[in-house]
Amino acid sequence: MSDRGGTLASVSEHAGRWALVEDGDGWWHAAPVDPAAGARVSVREPTAAVRAAPAGTRWVWRSTTAVYPRLLAAGVRVERCYDVEDAELLLLGHEGRFGEPRSAAAAWARLNDAPVPPDPPQRAAEPGTQDSLFDPQPAPLPLDALLAVHADQAKRLDATAHPDRMRLLTAAESAAFLVAAEMNRAGLPWRADVHRALLTELLGERYAGGGEPRRLAELADRISDAFGRRVRPELPADVIKAFAEAGIKLKSTRRWEIQELDHPAVAPLIEYKKLYRIYTAHGWSWLADWVHEGRFRPEFIPGGTLTGRWVTNGGGALQIPKVIRRAVVADPGWRLVVADADQMEPRVLAAISRDPAFMEVAGRPEDLYTAVSRQGFSGDRDKAKLAVLGAVYGQTSGDGLKNLAALRRRFPRAVAYVDDAAKAGEEGRLVRTWLGRTCPPPAETPDEGEAGIPQDREDAWTPSYASTNTRARGRFTRNFVVQGSAADWTLLLLAALRQTLAGMRAELVFFQHDEVIVHCPAEEAGAVAEAIRAAGDRAGRIAFGDTPVRFPFTTAVVECYADAK
Repeated sequence: MSDRGGTLASVSEHAGRWALVEDGDGWWHAAPVDPAAGARVSVREPTAAVRAAPAGTRWVWRSTTAVYPRLLAAGVRVERCYDVEDAELLLLGHEGRFGEPRSAAAAWARLNDAPVPPDPPQRAAEPGTQDSLFDPQPAPLPLDALLAVHADQAKRLDATAHPDRMRLLTAAESAAFLVAAEMNRAGLPWRADVHRALLTELLGERYAGGGEPRRLAELADRISDAFGRRVRPELPADVIKAFAEAGIKLKSTRRWEIQELDHPAVAPLIEYKKLYRIYTAHGWSWLADWVHEGRFRPEFIPGGTLTGRWVTNGGGALQIPKVIRRAVVADPGWRLVVADADQMEPRVLAAISRDPAFMEVAGRPEDLYTAVSRQGFSGDRDKAKLAVLGAVYGQTSGDGLKNLAALRRRFPRAVAYVDDAAKAGEEGRLVRTWLGRTCPPPAETPDEGEAGIPQDREDAWTPSYASTNTRARGRFTRNFVVQGSAADWTLLLLAALRQTLAGMRAELVFFQHDEVIVHCPAEEAGAVAEAIRAAGDRAGRIAFGDTPVRFPFTTAVVECYADAK
């Protein structure tokens, strides 16, 4: 293979950080971050540079989603990378410069006092596509420009409140983008035949010529009969109008508002809404669009929310109903290892607050809420759980206030930690996770989703950051420091697990919030379960230091995802 400006052999002689960029003429250019470490290399394919590099090279590139899918398509994996655009986003947030463009080109322009180009709009995923492999790409950035941006980011990292933690965050989230790209390529095992049978079982047969399936049509007829006129139950406005005609005023058709009503339309309406959600979100059309060759491939996006939680760009991967999980079936001879982190966020609060008593409780080999219940709650686990969640999420009225007072007496530093975060939010100050991800100031209007990305999963406990109301803002920042620090921990968990699985046939195929799924040969299942446990312990030590806090998992080895819970 031809090369320019050096030899491929020169790459393999020097370990460390190497930058990699693509120009507009079909050439890829690689160079060591340290100029003394080797000569520059120009090749036609990025795989040539990566294959010739020494093991452990950390590749510095503009965007993992722009480069790594191409490498994976050629059968090339990298151990480590540094995602310049993700680092820029984290640094801009830390510096209080929210909303500024985060592209490498924008960072380069700022360095040169040049006009800053806006970021491209968020791309909507197309069913069955693979990441950004064939997406239009922004104007190329010269190699020297990328190196200059990287050097500037290193200086800015040194200037942060806790440089070691912030460097760890940028490294961990860069690793997460590698994990996401690999999961996007591997796909979640999915039996289309099982899914189709489930839809027929739940929704009934489809009528020729389109329209709703039989079960939905029957429920719609029952709802209309109950109101005495034709009602379209998929339209909330029509349902609200029908109830109003019956003398019942509603603000919405949400289940909690209608389930206690004394009206014959309520039961079929609740059933219709449940099945209609499956029909529209995971029905026959979804199956045809998103499942191909036995795999469901959503596009996972690390750090897609303000708190650092992941989202998916299309496909509804983070909202798979339990009944539909019956279609997630391991390949013959393989298993799904499904692991849920137990009481992750309360354990993270114990670690970041450095509350000695709470850390001791979170280090016991038992259910955390049960352990807390013996610390001032007379063994009442439900009250203990409400108290802990009340502290984290700001549920401080009524009985919640009484339970929180008991928690504060027993674990004063833990409660003070979230109280201080709430106060900082109310006062408009910057609030950060343990590793340094920063919560922005209150917005005037809510975004389409956190960080401007529509989310596949909503958490009913999570207060909105968008409100300018000081109390609501305080509730969000109270939660942000815990939920965001938990998201930091999961980045390290995934990075550690990825390292261990590199020597196996096992593949990471799914992740959301506190759950990870690994698809592996049956004979590797035990080793995978142990690898997840060890990765959780390692992530805790790296993120929070040497504390008594344990991060246990509930792990199931199953053939079908639905059997895991």
